[in-house]
Amino acid sequence: MSDRPKAPTVKPRPELEPPELARLRRRIDALDRRIVGLLNERAELGRAVGRAKQAAGRRSVRDLEREREVLLRVALANLGPLAQADLLAIYRRLIAATRAVEDRDRGDA
Repeated sequence: MSDRPKAPTVKPRPELEPPELARLRRRIDALDRRIVGLLNERAELGRAVGRAKQAAGRRSVRDLEREREVLLRVALANLGPLAQADLLAIYRRLIAATRAVEDRDRGDA
């Protein structure tokens, strides 16, 4: 049995939507579920990196050079329509959240 709380059930909106709008929203909902799964997969990999750093005797969780590399790769991969600044802000927050997971694992937070 999992200790994770069960995700709340989201009820469909009561007002009638045009079929195309409803279809697009269903696709967004499905994509959001995939994104959440990928974000959690990335966080688990971040945890593994944190354990590897600790095993190698590294005290610091933060690796500024690696963060710069990740942000550069993200910037180069962005073909839009998201603005570069917006995408980089999302990734900066993602990196910070992953770092917080590493901190918690180490007992630093």
